[in-house]
This record gives sequence, structure tokens and C-alpha cells, in this order.
Amino acid sequence: METIVYVLLFITSVIGLAFIVERGLALRWKKVVPPEIETAVRNCESRAATSPLQRACERNPSSLGRLLLVLTQQLEWPREENEAALQTRARHEIVKLERGLVVLEIIVGIAPLLGLVGTIVGMMDTFEDVGLSGLNDAAKLAHGISMILKATLIGLLIAIPALVAWSYYSKKVEMLAVEMETLCDELLHRLYRN
Repeated sequence: METIVYVLLFITSVIGLAFIVERGLALRWKKVVPPEIETAVRNCESRAATSPLQRACERNPSSLGRLLLVLTQQLEWPREENEAALQTRARHEIVKLERGLVVLEIIVGIAPLLGLVGTIVGMMDTFEDVGLSGLNDAAKLAHGISMILKATLIGLLIAIPALVAWSYYSKKVEMLAVEMETLCDELLHRLYRN
């Protein structure tokens, strides 16, 4: 039973590490908000000047690029309708950016619990041994307790980096969302100025 707990802890750590690396690569600022698109947004002063912006969005596939393509391809719509379509697409993009964060959140919860299960299983085994052989060998009891505490430690060592990554990536998604919203609002204001 104890082996199963350690295998589960190992699987949890591998999954956690995979999602930490994957989200780290996916949430790079330049990947979500490419500088070329930012520059094109700042240079786009009117509806007639949206072609360079659209080309920049097509060359740099990103969350911001997809949002701006929705905005610029529907300029004949009234502002309120374009804003509503943009908000719907923005929710879609935020969900994509948050993908995988729930896995890290789950790992934060289950890794310490798996460690605790390992501790309980280890205690049961150790006290069963003590019950069969008595308290004749204190070294054996100390070794058993040492093994028991390792499961808890491993669970915590998995949960702590997952918690740090989850907190950092959640805040980063929030910051990216604010930046994309700001750029889209600036552009909407300029394109619907008249």
C-alpha cells in the first residue's frame, strides 16, 4: 500500500512539473502580447490604417492578435455590438490562458493529502510490526517513524512549488488580461471616435 502512495506522489509531481513548464512557456508576455502588435495598435489612428495592424496580428498568432482581428473585422458594426463580440472573444482567450491552472490548484490540494495517507499507512505498518515483535528494537521503530515522515515531506515538497506556480500564473493571467483590455479599449476609442 505504501508503494502505491509513493507511485501516486511521483505521478502527481510529474504532472505538476509538466503543467508548470507548459504554462510558463504559454504565458510568456511576448507570446500573449507581442511587441509588434502593441506597436501596430499604438500606430493605428483611424479605420483606414487598420491594414498594418491586421497584418501584424496575422503574423503573430496570439491572444491579443485574435482579439484585435475580431475588433478590426467588424468595424462596420455599431460600437456596442463590436464591444460585445470582443468581450465574448476575450472571455474565450482568458479561459485559454487559464488552462492548466486548475490542475496546479488540484495538485496543491492532493499532494499533502497523499503524503498524509502515506504517513498513516506507514504508521499502521510500523505499529503492526511493534505489536508483533514488541518494543525490543528501538532502532527499528525510529527507522519506521523516519520512513513515515518522508511521505508527508514529499507531499509538501510537491505542493509548495505547485502553489507558488499557481499563484504566480494566476496573477500573470490577470495582468495580461488587463493589458489586452487596455490596448483593445484604446483602439476602440480611436476607431469609433467620430
